[in-house]
Amino acid sequence: MRTLVVWSLGIAAGIFSFAAGAGLTGSIPIALALAAVTAGLVVRLGHKHSILVIEASSCPRGLRALSGIGILVALVQLSRLAIFMVDPSQVGYSSLPSSQWEVQHSCLSAYYVAAQAADTAPNLYDDSLYSLPAEDPTAIRKPRMLGPFRIDVFEYPPPFLLLPRALLRLAPEFTHLRALWFGLSGGVILLTILVIARSLGPFAGTRALLLSPFVWMALPSLSNLQKGNVQAPVIAASMLAMVLFEKRRWASGGALLAFVTVSKLYPGLLVLYLLARRQWRAVGWTAIMAVAFSAGTLLDLGWAPYAAFLDHLPGLVGGEAFPAFRNPAAMAINFSIPGLVFKLGLFGVPGMSFGAAKFVGWVYTLVAIAATVAAARRSLPDSEKPLVWMAILILATLRSPFLPQGYAAFPPLWLLTLLVAGCAPTSKTLVRFMLAWAALNVYWPTDWAIDPRLLAAVNLVPQTVTILLAVLAFRRRPEMSPA
Repeated sequence: MRTLVVWSLGIAAGIFSFAAGAGLTGSIPIALALAAVTAGLVVRLGHKHSILVIEASSCPRGLRALSGIGILVALVQLSRLAIFMVDPSQVGYSSLPSSQWEVQHSCLSAYYVAAQAADTAPNLYDDSLYSLPAEDPTAIRKPRMLGPFRIDVFEYPPPFLLLPRALLRLAPEFTHLRALWFGLSGGVILLTILVIARSLGPFAGTRALLLSPFVWMALPSLSNLQKGNVQAPVIAASMLAMVLFEKRRWASGGALLAFVTVSKLYPGLLVLYLLARRQWRAVGWTAIMAVAFSAGTLLDLGWAPYAAFLDHLPGLVGGEAFPAFRNPAAMAINFSIPGLVFKLGLFGVPGMSFGAAKFVGWVYTLVAIAATVAAARRSLPDSEKPLVWMAILILATLRSPFLPQGYAAFPPLWLLTLLVAGCAPTSKTLVRFMLAWAALNVYWPTDWAIDPRLLAAVNLVPQTVTILLAVLAFRRRPEMSPA
Protein backbone atom coordinates (compact mmCIF):
# COMPACT_ATOMS: atom_id res chain seq x y z
CA MET A 1 0.00 0.00 0.00
CA ARG A 2 2.83 2.37 0.79
CA THR A 3 4.28 1.75 -2.67
CA LEU A 4 0.91 2.48 -4.28
CA VAL A 5 0.53 5.79 -2.43
CA VAL A 6 4.13 6.88 -2.95
CA TRP A 7 4.13 6.16 -6.67
CA SER A 8 0.76 7.84 -7.22
CA LEU A 9 2.03 10.97 -5.44
CA GLY A 10 5.20 10.85 -7.53
CA ILE A 11 3.31 10.56 -10.80
CA ALA A 12 0.94 13.39 -9.82
CA ALA A 13 3.90 15.60 -8.90
CA GLY A 14 5.48 14.71 -12.25
CA ILE A 15 2.31 15.74 -14.12
CA PHE A 16 2.26 19.17 -12.50
CA SER A 17 6.01 19.58 -12.97
CA PHE A 18 5.63 18.79 -16.65
CA ALA A 19 3.08 21.58 -17.09
CA ALA A 20 5.11 24.06 -15.05
CA GLY A 21 8.28 23.17 -16.93
CA ALA A 22 6.55 23.62 -20.28
CA GLY A 23 5.30 27.02 -19.16
CA LEU A 24 8.72 28.13 -17.97
CA THR A 25 10.81 26.87 -20.87
CA GLY A 26 8.42 26.38 -23.78
CA SER A 27 10.19 23.07 -24.43
CA ILE A 28 8.36 19.74 -24.20
CA PRO A 29 11.56 17.63 -23.91
CA ILE A 30 12.82 19.77 -21.02
CA ALA A 31 9.38 19.61 -19.39
CA LEU A 32 9.34 15.80 -19.68
CA ALA A 33 12.81 15.59 -18.16
CA LEU A 34 11.75 17.84 -15.28
CA ALA A 35 8.66 15.68 -14.74
CA ALA A 36 10.76 12.51 -14.58
CA VAL A 37 13.21 14.07 -12.10
CA THR A 38 10.43 15.41 -9.89
CA ALA A 39 8.54 12.11 -9.88
CA GLY A 40 11.74 10.24 -9.03
CA LEU A 41 12.58 12.60 -6.15
CA VAL A 42 9.09 12.32 -4.67
CA VAL A 43 9.17 8.51 -4.89
CA ARG A 44 12.61 8.41 -3.30
CA LEU A 45 11.57 10.74 -0.48
CA GLY A 46 8.44 8.68 0.09
CA HIS A 47 10.42 5.47 0.45
CA LYS A 48 13.49 6.75 2.27
CA HIS A 49 11.99 9.33 4.61
CA SER A 50 8.90 9.59 6.78
CA ILE A 51 6.96 12.08 4.67
CA LEU A 52 4.17 9.49 4.70
CA VAL A 53 2.76 7.55 7.62
CA ILE A 54 0.84 4.63 6.16
CA GLU A 55 -1.15 2.41 8.53
CA ALA A 56 -2.28 -0.55 6.44
CA SER A 57 -4.37 -2.04 9.25
CA SER A 58 -6.77 0.92 9.07
CA CYS A 59 -7.84 0.11 5.51
CA PRO A 60 -9.96 -2.93 4.65
CA ARG A 61 -9.99 -4.51 1.22
CA GLY A 62 -13.00 -2.50 0.04
CA LEU A 63 -11.30 0.84 0.72
CA ARG A 64 -8.09 -0.31 -0.96
CA ALA A 65 -9.99 -1.42 -4.07
CA LEU A 66 -11.98 1.82 -4.21
CA SER A 67 -8.81 3.86 -3.78
CA GLY A 68 -7.01 1.91 -6.50
CA ILE A 69 -9.77 2.70 -8.99
CA GLY A 70 -9.79 6.34 -7.89
CA ILE A 71 -6.01 6.67 -8.26
CA LEU A 72 -6.07 5.24 -11.78
CA VAL A 73 -8.93 7.47 -12.94
CA ALA A 74 -7.49 10.59 -11.28
CA LEU A 75 -4.03 10.14 -12.82
CA VAL A 76 -5.50 9.53 -16.28
CA GLN A 77 -7.71 12.61 -15.97
CA LEU A 78 -4.86 14.82 -14.76
CA SER A 79 -2.52 13.54 -17.48
CA ARG A 80 -5.08 14.32 -20.18
CA LEU A 81 -5.78 17.75 -18.74
CA ALA A 82 -2.05 18.56 -18.57
CA ILE A 83 -1.81 18.01 -22.33
CA PHE A 84 -4.59 20.53 -22.94
CA MET A 85 -3.06 23.01 -20.52
CA VAL A 86 0.28 22.86 -22.32
CA ASP A 87 -1.23 22.84 -25.83
CA PRO A 88 -4.62 24.67 -26.09
CA SER A 89 -5.19 23.18 -29.55
CA GLN A 90 -5.62 19.70 -27.99
CA VAL A 91 -9.27 20.33 -27.12
CA GLY A 92 -10.03 16.60 -26.99
CA TYR A 93 -7.99 16.35 -23.78
CA SER A 94 -9.98 19.02 -21.92
CA SER A 95 -12.24 18.03 -19.06
CA LEU A 96 -15.43 18.39 -21.14
CA PRO A 97 -14.55 18.67 -24.85
CA SER A 98 -18.21 18.84 -25.87
CA SER A 99 -18.74 22.14 -24.06
CA GLN A 100 -17.45 25.24 -25.82
CA TRP A 101 -17.91 27.20 -22.61
CA GLU A 102 -15.67 24.83 -20.65
CA VAL A 103 -13.03 24.80 -23.36
CA GLN A 104 -12.92 28.56 -23.97
CA HIS A 105 -13.59 30.06 -20.55
CA SER A 106 -10.46 31.10 -18.66
CA CYS A 107 -10.49 32.87 -15.30
CA LEU A 108 -6.72 33.23 -15.62
CA SER A 109 -7.27 35.48 -18.63
CA ALA A 110 -8.68 38.17 -16.31
CA TYR A 111 -5.61 37.99 -14.08
CA TYR A 112 -3.35 38.19 -17.13
CA VAL A 113 -5.10 41.19 -18.67
CA ALA A 114 -5.36 43.05 -15.36
CA ALA A 115 -1.69 42.39 -14.52
CA GLN A 116 -0.62 43.77 -17.88
CA ALA A 117 -3.00 46.74 -17.79
CA ALA A 118 -2.12 47.72 -14.23
CA ASP A 119 0.74 49.97 -15.35
CA THR A 120 -1.35 52.03 -17.75
CA ALA A 121 -5.09 51.59 -17.16
CA PRO A 122 -6.62 54.18 -14.81
CA ASN A 123 -9.31 51.69 -13.76
CA LEU A 124 -8.57 47.96 -13.62
CA TYR A 125 -12.28 47.26 -13.17
CA ASP A 126 -13.36 49.04 -16.35
CA ASP A 127 -15.50 46.54 -18.24
CA SER A 128 -14.05 47.68 -21.58
CA LEU A 129 -10.79 45.88 -20.73
CA TYR A 130 -12.55 42.54 -20.67
CA SER A 131 -15.81 42.86 -22.64
CA LEU A 132 -16.90 44.03 -26.07
CA PRO A 133 -19.19 47.07 -26.28
CA ALA A 134 -22.87 46.21 -25.83
CA GLU A 135 -25.92 48.20 -26.82
CA ASP A 136 -27.94 46.67 -23.97
CA PRO A 137 -26.09 46.75 -20.59
CA THR A 138 -28.52 44.14 -19.22
CA ALA A 139 -27.78 41.60 -21.97
CA ILE A 140 -25.42 38.64 -21.56
CA ARG A 141 -21.82 39.85 -21.63
CA LYS A 142 -19.80 39.50 -24.83
CA PRO A 143 -16.21 38.83 -23.78
CA ARG A 144 -13.11 39.92 -25.61
CA MET A 145 -10.92 37.06 -26.79
CA LEU A 146 -7.35 36.16 -25.92
CA GLY A 147 -6.47 33.72 -28.68
CA PRO A 148 -9.02 30.89 -28.33
CA PHE A 149 -10.02 31.94 -24.80
CA ARG A 150 -12.76 34.23 -23.55
CA ILE A 151 -11.43 36.96 -21.27
CA ASP A 152 -13.07 36.88 -17.86
CA VAL A 153 -13.79 39.95 -15.72
CA PHE A 154 -11.27 40.87 -12.99
CA GLU A 155 -13.04 41.16 -9.62
CA TYR A 156 -10.25 40.89 -7.00
CA PRO A 157 -8.51 43.42 -4.73
CA PRO A 158 -5.30 44.96 -6.16
CA PRO A 159 -2.81 43.02 -3.93
CA PHE A 160 -3.75 39.80 -5.74
CA LEU A 161 -1.97 41.15 -8.82
CA LEU A 162 1.39 40.75 -7.10
CA LEU A 163 1.26 37.03 -7.93
CA PRO A 164 0.36 37.12 -11.66
CA ARG A 165 2.69 40.10 -12.21
CA ALA A 166 5.56 38.14 -10.68
CA LEU A 167 4.77 35.06 -12.79
CA LEU A 168 4.56 37.17 -15.95
CA ARG A 169 8.28 37.80 -15.60
CA LEU A 170 8.80 34.04 -15.87
CA ALA A 171 6.14 33.34 -18.51
CA PRO A 172 5.18 36.50 -20.45
CA GLU A 173 3.03 34.68 -23.04
CA PHE A 174 -0.48 33.71 -21.94
CA THR A 175 -0.22 30.11 -23.15
CA HIS A 176 2.99 29.66 -21.15
CA LEU A 177 1.51 31.37 -18.09
CA ARG A 178 -1.53 29.08 -18.35
CA ALA A 179 0.63 25.95 -18.20
CA LEU A 180 2.77 27.35 -15.38
CA TRP A 181 -0.30 28.38 -13.38
CA PHE A 182 -1.81 24.89 -13.75
CA GLY A 183 1.41 23.27 -12.56
CA LEU A 184 1.83 25.55 -9.56
CA SER A 185 -1.84 25.32 -8.56
CA GLY A 186 -1.83 21.54 -8.72
CA GLY A 187 1.44 21.36 -6.80
CA VAL A 188 0.16 23.56 -3.97
CA ILE A 189 -3.04 21.53 -3.67
CA LEU A 190 -1.16 18.20 -3.77
CA LEU A 191 1.29 19.33 -1.07
CA THR A 192 -1.49 20.61 1.18
CA ILE A 193 -3.57 17.43 0.84
CA LEU A 194 -0.50 15.48 2.00
CA VAL A 195 0.20 17.87 4.89
CA ILE A 196 -3.42 17.82 6.09
CA ALA A 197 -3.52 14.01 5.91
CA ARG A 198 -0.39 13.82 8.07
CA SER A 199 -2.00 16.09 10.65
CA LEU A 200 -4.89 13.65 11.12
CA GLY A 201 -2.69 10.89 12.52
CA PRO A 202 -1.71 7.53 10.99
CA PHE A 203 -5.16 5.91 10.88
CA ALA A 204 -7.38 8.74 9.64
CA GLY A 205 -4.47 10.20 7.66
CA THR A 206 -4.01 6.99 5.72
CA ARG A 207 -7.69 6.84 4.86
CA ALA A 208 -7.70 10.53 3.87
CA LEU A 209 -4.84 9.90 1.43
CA LEU A 210 -6.56 6.86 -0.06
CA LEU A 211 -9.77 8.85 -0.58
CA SER A 212 -8.06 11.99 -1.94
CA PRO A 213 -8.07 10.82 -5.61
CA PHE A 214 -11.83 11.42 -5.56
CA VAL A 215 -11.12 15.12 -5.01
CA TRP A 216 -8.96 15.25 -8.13
CA MET A 217 -11.18 13.23 -10.45
CA ALA A 218 -14.39 15.19 -9.72
CA LEU A 219 -15.64 17.35 -12.59
CA PRO A 220 -15.73 20.57 -10.49
CA SER A 221 -12.08 20.11 -9.51
CA LEU A 222 -11.00 19.45 -13.10
CA SER A 223 -13.00 22.45 -14.29
CA ASN A 224 -11.39 24.66 -11.66
CA LEU A 225 -7.89 23.60 -12.67
CA GLN A 226 -8.67 23.90 -16.38
CA LYS A 227 -10.05 27.43 -16.09
CA GLY A 228 -7.17 28.58 -13.94
CA ASN A 229 -9.42 29.95 -11.22
CA VAL A 230 -7.52 30.76 -8.03
CA GLN A 231 -10.26 29.39 -5.74
CA ALA A 232 -8.77 25.91 -5.18
CA PRO A 233 -5.19 27.15 -4.57
CA VAL A 234 -6.54 29.79 -2.15
CA ILE A 235 -8.41 27.11 -0.18
CA ALA A 236 -5.24 24.99 -0.09
CA ALA A 237 -3.01 27.93 0.91
CA SER A 238 -5.43 28.88 3.69
CA MET A 239 -5.38 25.34 5.08
CA LEU A 240 -1.59 25.21 4.82
CA ALA A 241 -1.32 28.50 6.71
CA MET A 242 -3.35 27.08 9.59
CA VAL A 243 -1.11 24.00 9.76
CA LEU A 244 1.95 26.27 9.85
CA PHE A 245 0.46 28.14 12.78
CA GLU A 246 -0.01 24.82 14.58
CA LYS A 247 3.68 24.14 13.94
CA ARG A 248 4.51 27.59 15.35
CA ARG A 249 5.76 28.78 11.96
CA TRP A 250 4.28 32.20 12.54
CA ALA A 251 5.92 34.20 9.75
CA SER A 252 5.30 31.71 6.94
CA GLY A 253 1.77 30.98 8.11
CA GLY A 254 1.05 34.69 8.44
CA ALA A 255 2.42 35.38 4.96
CA LEU A 256 0.17 32.74 3.38
CA LEU A 257 -2.99 33.71 5.24
CA ALA A 258 -2.34 37.41 4.73
CA PHE A 259 -1.88 37.08 0.98
CA VAL A 260 -5.02 35.03 0.40
CA THR A 261 -7.00 37.38 2.66
CA VAL A 262 -5.95 40.61 0.93
CA SER A 263 -6.43 38.85 -2.43
CA LYS A 264 -9.81 37.15 -1.93
CA LEU A 265 -11.18 38.63 1.35
CA TYR A 266 -13.18 35.56 2.47
CA PRO A 267 -10.22 33.79 4.20
CA GLY A 268 -10.48 36.64 6.68
CA LEU A 269 -13.03 34.49 8.51
CA LEU A 270 -10.08 32.34 9.59
CA VAL A 271 -8.49 35.47 11.06
CA LEU A 272 -11.65 35.90 13.14
CA TYR A 273 -11.27 32.26 14.23
CA LEU A 274 -7.70 32.96 15.35
CA LEU A 275 -8.83 36.08 17.20
CA ALA A 276 -11.55 34.16 19.03
CA ARG A 277 -8.98 31.53 20.04
CA ARG A 278 -6.62 34.31 21.22
CA GLN A 279 -3.80 33.13 19.00
CA TRP A 280 -2.21 36.56 19.08
CA ARG A 281 1.06 35.69 17.39
CA ALA A 282 -0.75 34.18 14.42
CA VAL A 283 -3.02 37.23 14.16
CA GLY A 284 -0.08 39.62 14.58
CA TRP A 285 2.02 38.03 11.85
CA THR A 286 -0.99 37.90 9.53
CA ALA A 287 -1.64 41.62 10.11
CA ILE A 288 2.02 42.53 9.54
CA MET A 289 2.17 40.56 6.32
CA ALA A 290 -1.15 41.99 5.11
CA VAL A 291 0.23 45.49 5.56
CA ALA A 292 3.41 44.46 3.75
CA PHE A 293 1.53 43.05 0.75
CA SER A 294 -0.74 46.09 0.59
CA ALA A 295 2.22 48.46 0.80
CA GLY A 296 4.09 46.47 -1.86
CA THR A 297 1.11 46.78 -4.18
CA LEU A 298 0.95 50.51 -3.50
CA LEU A 299 4.62 50.91 -4.37
CA ASP A 300 4.24 48.79 -7.50
CA LEU A 301 0.98 50.16 -8.88
CA GLY A 302 0.27 53.38 -7.02
CA TRP A 303 -3.01 54.50 -5.48
CA ALA A 304 -5.18 54.38 -8.61
CA PRO A 305 -6.05 50.63 -8.39
CA TYR A 306 -7.06 51.04 -4.76
CA ALA A 307 -9.26 54.01 -5.55
CA ALA A 308 -10.91 52.07 -8.38
CA PHE A 309 -11.41 49.06 -6.12
CA LEU A 310 -13.05 51.11 -3.37
CA ASP A 311 -15.44 52.49 -5.98
CA HIS A 312 -16.06 48.97 -7.31
CA LEU A 313 -16.42 47.30 -3.88
CA PRO A 314 -20.14 48.00 -3.23
CA GLY A 315 -20.99 46.27 -6.50
CA LEU A 316 -18.85 43.28 -5.55
CA VAL A 317 -20.47 42.91 -2.14
CA GLY A 318 -23.98 43.44 -3.47
CA GLY A 319 -23.54 41.45 -6.66
CA GLU A 320 -24.24 44.21 -9.20
CA ALA A 321 -20.66 44.03 -10.49
CA PHE A 322 -21.01 40.40 -11.61
CA PRO A 323 -22.12 40.05 -15.26
CA ALA A 324 -23.27 36.50 -14.47
CA PHE A 325 -26.50 37.92 -13.04
CA ARG A 326 -27.53 38.81 -16.59
CA ASN A 327 -27.48 35.11 -17.52
CA PRO A 328 -30.26 32.82 -16.17
CA ALA A 329 -28.06 29.72 -16.58
CA ALA A 330 -25.29 31.31 -14.49
CA MET A 331 -27.80 32.27 -11.78
CA ALA A 332 -28.99 28.65 -11.73
CA ILE A 333 -25.52 27.26 -10.93
CA ASN A 334 -24.77 29.84 -8.23
CA PHE A 335 -24.07 28.10 -4.91
CA SER A 336 -23.98 31.24 -2.75
CA ILE A 337 -26.54 31.93 -0.04
CA PRO A 338 -27.44 35.41 -1.40
CA GLY A 339 -27.73 33.75 -4.82
CA LEU A 340 -30.75 31.80 -3.57
CA VAL A 341 -32.71 35.03 -4.00
CA PHE A 342 -32.08 35.05 -7.74
CA LYS A 343 -32.88 31.34 -8.02
CA LEU A 344 -36.27 32.10 -6.51
CA GLY A 345 -36.59 34.85 -9.08
CA LEU A 346 -36.18 32.26 -11.83
CA PHE A 347 -39.33 30.60 -10.53
CA GLY A 348 -41.27 33.84 -10.68
CA VAL A 349 -41.15 34.82 -7.00
CA PRO A 350 -41.65 38.62 -6.89
CA GLY A 351 -39.25 41.04 -5.20
CA MET A 352 -36.13 38.92 -5.75
CA SER A 353 -33.83 41.89 -6.36
CA PHE A 354 -30.25 42.86 -5.49
CA GLY A 355 -31.66 44.57 -2.41
CA ALA A 356 -33.20 41.32 -1.19
CA ALA A 357 -29.97 39.45 -1.92
CA LYS A 358 -28.00 42.01 0.12
CA PHE A 359 -30.35 41.57 3.08
CA VAL A 360 -30.01 37.78 2.94
CA GLY A 361 -26.25 38.12 2.57
CA TRP A 362 -25.81 40.25 5.68
CA VAL A 363 -28.08 38.02 7.77
CA TYR A 364 -26.05 35.03 6.63
CA THR A 365 -22.83 36.92 7.47
CA LEU A 366 -23.97 37.13 11.11
CA VAL A 367 -24.69 33.38 11.09
CA ALA A 368 -21.24 32.59 9.66
CA ILE A 369 -19.53 34.83 12.23
CA ALA A 370 -21.46 33.25 15.11
CA ALA A 371 -20.64 29.72 13.92
CA THR A 372 -16.95 30.60 13.54
CA VAL A 373 -16.70 32.12 17.03
CA ALA A 374 -18.57 29.20 18.57
CA ALA A 375 -16.22 26.70 16.92
CA ALA A 376 -13.18 28.71 17.97
CA ARG A 377 -14.20 28.75 21.64
CA ARG A 378 -14.34 24.96 21.79
CA SER A 379 -11.42 22.79 22.82
CA LEU A 380 -10.53 20.93 19.63
CA PRO A 381 -8.31 17.86 19.30
CA ASP A 382 -5.62 18.21 16.64
CA SER A 383 -7.32 15.69 14.36
CA GLU A 384 -10.54 17.74 14.35
CA LYS A 385 -9.04 21.14 13.60
CA PRO A 386 -8.62 20.73 9.79
CA LEU A 387 -12.30 19.81 9.50
CA VAL A 388 -13.32 22.99 11.32
CA TRP A 389 -10.95 25.13 9.23
CA MET A 390 -12.42 23.74 6.03
CA ALA A 391 -15.97 24.23 7.29
CA ILE A 392 -15.18 27.88 8.08
CA LEU A 393 -13.80 28.38 4.57
CA ILE A 394 -16.95 26.83 3.10
CA LEU A 395 -19.12 29.20 5.15
CA ALA A 396 -17.01 32.10 3.95
CA THR A 397 -17.22 31.16 0.26
CA LEU A 398 -21.01 30.79 0.46
CA ARG A 399 -21.23 34.48 1.41
CA SER A 400 -20.04 35.61 -2.02
CA PRO A 401 -22.85 36.97 -4.21
CA PHE A 402 -21.73 34.69 -7.05
CA LEU A 403 -20.16 31.27 -6.47
CA PRO A 404 -20.43 29.00 -9.54
CA GLN A 405 -20.57 25.25 -9.12
CA GLY A 406 -17.12 24.63 -10.58
CA TYR A 407 -15.43 26.53 -7.75
CA ALA A 408 -17.92 25.91 -4.96
CA ALA A 409 -17.65 22.12 -4.90
CA PHE A 410 -13.90 21.80 -4.42
CA PRO A 411 -13.76 22.48 -0.63
CA PRO A 412 -16.75 20.24 0.24
CA LEU A 413 -15.25 17.44 -1.88
CA TRP A 414 -12.06 17.70 0.17
CA LEU A 415 -13.99 18.01 3.43
CA LEU A 416 -15.96 14.88 2.54
CA THR A 417 -12.76 12.82 2.39
CA LEU A 418 -11.62 14.20 5.77
CA LEU A 419 -14.96 13.46 7.43
CA VAL A 420 -15.07 9.90 6.09
CA ALA A 421 -11.41 9.35 7.04
CA GLY A 422 -12.40 9.74 10.69
CA CYS A 423 -15.01 6.97 10.48
CA ALA A 424 -14.65 3.22 10.50
CA PRO A 425 -14.31 2.30 6.77
CA THR A 426 -17.21 -0.13 6.61
CA SER A 427 -19.09 -0.94 3.42
CA LYS A 428 -21.96 1.26 4.60
CA THR A 429 -19.60 4.20 5.13
CA LEU A 430 -18.04 3.80 1.67
CA VAL A 431 -21.47 3.63 0.02
CA ARG A 432 -22.48 6.85 1.78
CA PHE A 433 -19.20 8.42 0.70
CA MET A 434 -19.81 7.57 -2.94
CA LEU A 435 -23.38 8.88 -2.81
CA ALA A 436 -22.25 12.19 -1.33
CA TRP A 437 -19.38 12.39 -3.83
CA ALA A 438 -21.80 11.76 -6.71
CA ALA A 439 -24.08 14.53 -5.41
CA LEU A 440 -21.18 17.01 -5.27
CA ASN A 441 -20.09 15.88 -8.73
CA VAL A 442 -23.33 17.10 -10.34
CA TYR A 443 -22.06 19.43 -13.06
CA TRP A 444 -23.73 21.07 -16.04
CA PRO A 445 -21.95 23.60 -18.31
CA THR A 446 -23.94 26.76 -18.95
CA ASP A 447 -23.88 26.32 -22.74
CA TRP A 448 -25.67 22.95 -22.65
CA ALA A 449 -29.36 23.45 -23.38
CA ILE A 450 -31.57 23.14 -20.30
CA ASP A 451 -34.35 25.11 -18.65
CA PRO A 452 -32.67 27.38 -16.03
CA ARG A 453 -35.36 26.46 -13.51
CA LEU A 454 -34.57 22.76 -13.86
CA LEU A 455 -30.85 23.51 -13.62
CA ALA A 456 -31.44 25.56 -10.46
CA ALA A 457 -33.46 22.72 -8.92
CA VAL A 458 -30.81 20.12 -9.76
CA ASN A 459 -28.04 22.29 -8.31
CA LEU A 460 -29.86 22.47 -5.00
CA VAL A 461 -28.65 18.89 -4.43
CA PRO A 462 -24.88 19.61 -4.31
CA GLN A 463 -25.56 22.96 -2.63
CA THR A 464 -27.49 21.23 0.16
CA VAL A 465 -24.80 18.55 0.55
CA THR A 466 -22.16 21.30 0.81
CA ILE A 467 -24.02 22.96 3.68
CA LEU A 468 -24.67 19.64 5.44
CA LEU A 469 -21.00 18.69 5.30
CA ALA A 470 -20.02 22.02 6.86
CA VAL A 471 -22.58 21.46 9.65
CA LEU A 472 -21.21 17.94 10.25
CA ALA A 473 -17.68 19.30 10.50
CA PHE A 474 -18.75 21.77 13.20
CA ARG A 475 -20.38 19.05 15.31
CA ARG A 476 -18.40 17.70 18.23
CA ARG A 477 -17.37 14.14 17.45
CA PRO A 478 -16.41 11.41 19.94
CA GLU A 479 -12.81 10.35 19.98
CA MET A 480 -12.25 7.51 17.47
CA SER A 481 -10.36 4.44 18.57
CA PRO A 482 -7.66 3.17 16.19
CA ALA A 483 -9.92 0.27 15.24
